[in-house]
Amino acid sequence: MADDMTALEALKDSVEETAVSREPVRDALGRSYATGKRKDAVARVWVKPGAGRVSVNGKDMPAYFARPVLQMVLAQPFKVANVEGQFDVMCTVKGGGLSGQAGAVRHGIAKALSLYEPSLRPALKAAGFLTRDPRVVERKKYGKRKARRSFQFSKR
Repeated sequence: MADDMTALEALKDSVEETAVSREPVRDALGRSYATGKRKDAVARVWVKPGAGRVSVNGKDMPAYFARPVLQMVLAQPFKVANVEGQFDVMCTVKGGGLSGQAGAVRHGIAKALSLYEPSLRPALKAAGFLTRDPRVVERKKYGKRKARRSFQFSKR
């Protein structure tokens, strides 16, 4: 029994040594880059320390995402990580509609924040912002009007 305990202690020590401590990933300009995706939208996001400005495709966030709900979606990663107004975000987004693009930018911001400051990762992961939402539009099937909608049935 004592041999088993020492073996477990040795195994525990080796596991602690192999635990990966994440290092910040930043480029020469002090930015972190990540790609966010949602539905058909793909967002390329750069995060750097700043005054909290967010520019999307060269426009300010309120000009690009006019609906308050979409602006709230973009602010969620900052609120969860308690870093509101501390980072500037520059992103380009393509494909999909506005809702999908907002989700893609949120995903990219969360990934870039976790790369810039690895200590923020547990909070962002617990909130589910680091997981790509796998839901996409279902394809149309033959013999159907849409993906599942059938043609109207008439007995006569």
